[in-house]
Amino acid sequence: MTSKLYSLVYGGLLISCIAIAHAATTPAEAPIPHDTENAVVKVFSTVAHPDMSRPWAKAPPQEVSGTGVVIEGKRILTNAHVVQYASQVQVQANQSGDKLSATVVAVAPGIDLAVLKLDDESFFAKRPPLPRASSVPKIKDAVLTYGFPTGGESLSVTRGIVSRIEFVGYNIGVSGLRIQIDAAINPGNSGGPAIADGKMIGLVFSHLVGSENIGYIIPNEEIELFLKDVAAGHPYGKPAMYDELQTLENPALRAYLKLDSPVRGTVVYRPFEGAGPSPLKQWDVITRIADTPIDDEGMIQVGDNLRLAFQYLVQKEARDGIVPLTIVRAGKSQNIRLPVPAHRPLLIDFLAGAYPSYFIYGPLVLSRASLESLQLLRSRAGALGNPLIARLGDPPDATHDDLVLIPSPLFPHALSKGYSNPAGQIVKAVNGTPVKSMAQLVALLRDLKDEFVTIDFDNQLGEALVFPRAQTVAATEEILTDNGVRAQGSPDMMKIWQGK
Repeated sequence: MTSKLYSLVYGGLLISCIAIAHAATTPAEAPIPHDTENAVVKVFSTVAHPDMSRPWAKAPPQEVSGTGVVIEGKRILTNAHVVQYASQVQVQANQSGDKLSATVVAVAPGIDLAVLKLDDESFFAKRPPLPRASSVPKIKDAVLTYGFPTGGESLSVTRGIVSRIEFVGYNIGVSGLRIQIDAAINPGNSGGPAIADGKMIGLVFSHLVGSENIGYIIPNEEIELFLKDVAAGHPYGKPAMYDELQTLENPALRAYLKLDSPVRGTVVYRPFEGAGPSPLKQWDVITRIADTPIDDEGMIQVGDNLRLAFQYLVQKEARDGIVPLTIVRAGKSQNIRLPVPAHRPLLIDFLAGAYPSYFIYGPLVLSRASLESLQLLRSRAGALGNPLIARLGDPPDATHDDLVLIPSPLFPHALSKGYSNPAGQIVKAVNGTPVKSMAQLVALLRDLKDEFVTIDFDNQLGEALVFPRAQTVAATEEILTDNGVRAQGSPDMMKIWQGK
């Protein structure tokens, strides 16, 4: 067996890989013919998601299934949502009755990708990795999708065409290239490969609810960026711009900015300050990213027939977290170097596969707010004036590292008498001290010596809560026992509570 080192420039980064060549000395060592159907597997997961209204517990386990595809390194690529929060993962080859145990070795919920490894690697002896195309397909290219959708046990193959390619948001803080196809995609298809001209062009990950034959593919370019992070051993992330922009199409806006007629670009409405002071200012016009011109809709030309949002080039042109831009400010053109962090700090972030931090103080349950917490606001009344809605997308600031949420009603107890249900409200202050974070709040409660504890909320609707401090602390263990709660808080919060 011999090996050869290949290198290519991908997304502005030098990527090297080793291609293994098998010498044909004996029939046993001859190359295994590639077979797409042989590289596609069914993935079974037993998952227990967080119970956001009872953060001390998990939701009842669910059995879910999806699809995966064999890739290099004796690994299987699938969607994050197929295996996230899984206590058990199994893989079954096409036309096989055996299910093999698998382990999730990397997961990126933001881009919806995950990598699995099998306990028994002999599985891969006759299942070579599926080759991946090195470029994005063209509009109207024919596509085949492979997967195990619900409604049957055997492998399903559907046919369609590439109908759209865009650079869009996947989740808050994560944007990427996305391919739209018109092939039928259903639950269970998630994680299966899309094939064009005999090569994988991406991974199926979703379909448009309420429509027929509109499905979405994570293209190879995004997959390669994810796998590069996996190889480096650090969490998924890629450089990105988070500034708020607007188009330059309106004549009055052009006149207000006193722009010469040849100037084309996109206007900075609000610079992103989450990574420190920005070199951009409001009303700057970004005219180029590196050497590529930007039009008045904020788009760039990629190849002959593709227009994408100019932010697509950030992941290609950034070096050491910096991307070069050309701007027009006060009528003059200048070059700047814009920091483009790999991770966007958010005040209200995803749990990203973790379980929520929580703490129970007497009859009161406290939890760090997350994007998953939005499901708790089931009515407009509960959302009115709520920072959980008003501050979506905001970075942490001098007043808040995160928000503290009341996720559930007060436990039944004499201490709760007369109070209405505070579920969904955000804690503003404890005994007059502003609450900056969940960790700070637990430390405040730990160190209080006052006779009473007052809890104020940051909502237009609601009421203050007042508890006798000593009685509340003493009643906590009884309340936990009566309600079958095993721990007063999550490990991170208990470490603070039991500290000095």
